Amino acid sequence: MYYRVSDKIALRGWRKIPFAYYMQGVREAAELSAGEFFAMLLCDGYTDLEENDTIRSLEGRGLIERCEKGDAPSEWSKYRRFDNIYIPAMNLMITGKCNCNCLHCFNAADNAPLMSEWDFDELCILLDRARDCGINAFTLTGGEPMMHPRFMDIVREIMSRGMYVEKINTNGWFITQELLDQMKDAGCRPVMKISFDGLGSHDKMRGHKGAERRTLEAIELCVKNGFTTRVQTQVNRITLDFLGRTLSLMEEMGVAETKLIRTSESERWVLNAGEATLPAEEYYESMLGLAAVYARGDHSMDLRIWQFLDLYPSQRAYAMEPVMYGVGGYRGRAAVCRDNRSMSAISSDGELVPCLQMSGWFKARGMSLGNVHETELGHLLREGKYLDTICRTFDELRDSNSKCSGCRYFEYCCGGCRALGLLYSGERADMDGEDITKCLFFENGWYRRVEEAMEGWRNMRIIPADIIS
Repeated sequence: MYYRVSDKIALRGWRKIPFAYYMQGVREAAELSAGEFFAMLLCDGYTDLEENDTIRSLEGRGLIERCEKGDAPSEWSKYRRFDNIYIPAMNLMITGKCNCNCLHCFNAADNAPLMSEWDFDELCILLDRARDCGINAFTLTGGEPMMHPRFMDIVREIMSRGMYVEKINTNGWFITQELLDQMKDAGCRPVMKISFDGLGSHDKMRGHKGAERRTLEAIELCVKNGFTTRVQTQVNRITLDFLGRTLSLMEEMGVAETKLIRTSESERWVLNAGEATLPAEEYYESMLGLAAVYARGDHSMDLRIWQFLDLYPSQRAYAMEPVMYGVGGYRGRAAVCRDNRSMSAISSDGELVPCLQMSGWFKARGMSLGNVHETELGHLLREGKYLDTICRTFDELRDSNSKCSGCRYFEYCCGGCRALGLLYSGERADMDGEDITKCLFFENGWYRRVEEAMEGWRNMRIIPADIIS
């Protein structure tokens, strides 16, 4: 009997993860046992194999398929081994240019327009190197990514290398039926993450008259064309009064998820509208009231409240974001940020950063963890400052920070968000600073307040009563 690796499966291996596979359209790789892996290597269309339990299991899971002799697996499906660490995804800022002039843009340290943009030929080289590091999924962002003059060519180049576009971060201005048709023709159906900063406040936040109307049209068009659509909305004193009406409209339009994001004290936001920032506990207070009202309604749209509370109406369940681990879940050797560890982030000028939300902070201080124009991507994913940063563990963070090391909540909050820790690090100016918003959450009784407000819903991350009392 002859077998081949299924066309939707690609055998892969990395440093410390030698036996794994990607499934087409799924970001994360899945590990294989040594026996399963070597059995799949023999599924080459030429080796006559006897049926056994391993073969039956692999076939039943859709990893291999019977074939005629000589029907070899595709080039994409064949085993590739990479000598860098496993990072399945890339958040790629293809251009810093934007048609809006947002008050809060985290990419900028001031109000000067960002003009850096990837040259198409250089970007194709980066895509080759990403493929040769085993990267699988891309988030395309900017600036406004659709302002890149070869946006669709970039999408096609990613797809042609056996990788795929998982998400696009956009303000929606350039979304048209023609563009969506081109994406569908290319076999590309990413999650469309569209920024919309509220009915009546969007134009002001975006610095572009008419942006609200155009963004709503884009959301409607994406939903109509079957693209999973998620909306991201800034929360501050400018937008706060409009959030209820905004959420109602988003759900009515068929948006799958709305994420409310506290506009934090980034360089540019402080310069433009720092007085409009909601302090952490004022943000918690406002968002808890909104969440309690939302929970009492009949909703289908997931509501994510950044760094505070996620609501899943279909499950009548919620997760408190400051609680990273519930009872018994702490893993001290895990990376301090799962997102940073699993997704490389590259800015429009080639800087490699833990996450793009930190790009303006690094830029303002002239700090670099590595630049892919100067150092080959594979090398940066094998050794150096960037790798040391994203692989830093919870135990290492706790040992380096005196407040965290003595805190009874640490094994539940794990130090909080590293971007906020960096923002509030003060004179330390490093990634080990405590995220003070999480300190306030635990020290001032917000865990109990959320439990009370969400009565009747299931808490997905429970902390022992003696810890939070």
